[in-house]
Amino acid sequence: MRMDMSQSMKMDQKMVLAPRMIQSMEILQLPLLALQERIEHEMLSNPMLEMEENQDQELDATKPTQDAPASSDQEENEQSLLIKEDNDKTESFERLGNIGNEYDDYMDRSEFVKSRVSSDEPDRKLEAMQNTAAHSQSLNEHLKEQWLFIETEDLIRKIGERIIDFIDDAGYLQVQPAAICDQLEDKVTVEQVEEALSLVQTLDPIGVGAKDLSECLLIQLRNNPHDKDYQLEIELVKNHLKDIEMNRYPLISKKTGKSIAVITDAVKEISRLDPRPGMQIGRHETTYISPDIIVDYDDENDIYTAYLASGSIPPLRINPLYSQVLKENEMPAKTKEYLQNNARSAKWLIESIEQRKSTLLRVVNHVIKTQRDFLDHGPLHLKPLPMVDVADVLGIHVGTVSRAVSGKHIQTPVGIYALRYFFSGGTETAQGENVSWDAIRAKLQEIIDNEDKNKPFNDDQLVEELDKSGIKLARRTVAKYRGLMNIPPARRRKQFD
Repeated sequence: MRMDMSQSMKMDQKMVLAPRMIQSMEILQLPLLALQERIEHEMLSNPMLEMEENQDQELDATKPTQDAPASSDQEENEQSLLIKEDNDKTESFERLGNIGNEYDDYMDRSEFVKSRVSSDEPDRKLEAMQNTAAHSQSLNEHLKEQWLFIETEDLIRKIGERIIDFIDDAGYLQVQPAAICDQLEDKVTVEQVEEALSLVQTLDPIGVGAKDLSECLLIQLRNNPHDKDYQLEIELVKNHLKDIEMNRYPLISKKTGKSIAVITDAVKEISRLDPRPGMQIGRHETTYISPDIIVDYDDENDIYTAYLASGSIPPLRINPLYSQVLKENEMPAKTKEYLQNNARSAKWLIESIEQRKSTLLRVVNHVIKTQRDFLDHGPLHLKPLPMVDVADVLGIHVGTVSRAVSGKHIQTPVGIYALRYFFSGGTETAQGENVSWDAIRAKLQEIIDNEDKNKPFNDDQLVEELDKSGIKLARRTVAKYRGLMNIPPARRRKQFD
C-alpha cells in the first residue's frame, strides 16, 4: 500500500459573523432594563468606557422630530451578514442563535447589577439595599410558626410538621395521608395522620391543608367567622360543584328544591371564598413594565411622534485620559494592547447603542404610520402588519425587525402594549379593508360583552354577528378564538333570573 502527501487549494464561501455584528444584534434585542444592566457591567469591566460629563445635557428622553439617520456602517450591519473566506465559525452562529434565550426570562429576575459610576453619584447598591423589602415569610414558615403553639402530643406534632412540608404554595396537600406514614421514622397509622391533618387545617390562612378544591372550600365555609347558616353552600360544594361549573342551575334547583334565585345567591357566597389560600402568605413579585418607546400626540399638527425612553441610559464616551495615554509610545506592549482592545470594545458598544436607537425608531415610525387608526380609535382598528413587509419597506433583514421588537414595549395614548402586538396577520372584510386577528378578537369580545346574558349567542350566532360587521369567519375559527380568549360556551355564560 502506497502512502504519500500532497497539497491542494480550494475556494469556497462561508458566512462569518464578525464579533462587532454579533454584539450589535445582541444590543438591538435587549429591552431597556437589560440594556441598562449591560452598560453598567461594561463600565465596571472596561476602563476605556465612561459616562460623558455634560452639565448642559440632562439625562432625559429626547423627542426627535424625524428618524435618526443611520450611518453607512449601520445600514450595512442591518442589511447583510459578512461573507469571507475563512475557517468555519460554528461557534459564532450558535451564539447568534441563542441570543434570544439569554434574555427570555429577564423580566422574571429581581436583581440587577448596580454600580457607582462616578464619585459624585450616590451609591446605587446602598440605595437598592435600603429600598429592598425585607425577606417575607414563606407559607411553610408561617404554618410551622403557628404549629409550635398547637397543644397536642409529641407524635402528632411530628406528623403535623411533616404534613406542612407537603403543602404547596397554593395551600394544598400534595400527597395522600397514607403516603405520609412512610415518611416518618416512627410507626404511625393513617388515623393519626388524619388527626394531625385536621389540626393543620385549623391554621391560618383557613383552607390550607386541603386535598382538593372541594375540601378547601368546605374548610372555609365551616370556619367562616360570619354568623350565618351556610348549609346550602356546603351542600352545593359537596354535591353540585361540577353542576355549578357547567352552569346547570335548573338541574341544581330541581335536586335541592331551592329556587334559582336562592341558588344564585349561594353561588355568590361561594365565589367569595379563596381557592388558593396559600397565596395570601409571602411576597409575590409584581413585574413592572418599562416602555422602550413613548408615542405622544401633537394636537396642533395632528401627528403622532415617537421617541425613545432613554432617560436612564447615560451618554457614553471613550475615556480621554486613556486615549491620550495610548498615543504615547513609551509603554509596555501588553499595556498598550490591553488599552487598544478595551478602546475597540468601548467604541463598538457605543456604536451598537446608537444603531439600536436608529433601527428601533425606524421600525416604530413605520408602525405609527401603518397603525394610525389604532392610535386614534383603539384595538378594533388594528391592521395586519407582517414583519417581512416592514423589512422590505425599511430595506433591512426581517431578522433585524424581529430582534428590534423582541421584548420591547411601547407607551401610546391608548395604553402600553408589547411592540410585537402590532405585528400580526389578518383577513379582509367584506368592504375590502384589512383587519388584524387581534382586532377580530376585540370585536368578538365586544359582541359577547353586549349580548343578552339570559340568551347568550352560541358560536353560530357569533358568526352571524361578526358577519354584520363585515367579518366573515368559519364557525370553527370563532370557536377557536373564543377558547383562546377563555370565554366559555353559551350554555355556561347564560344567567338565570
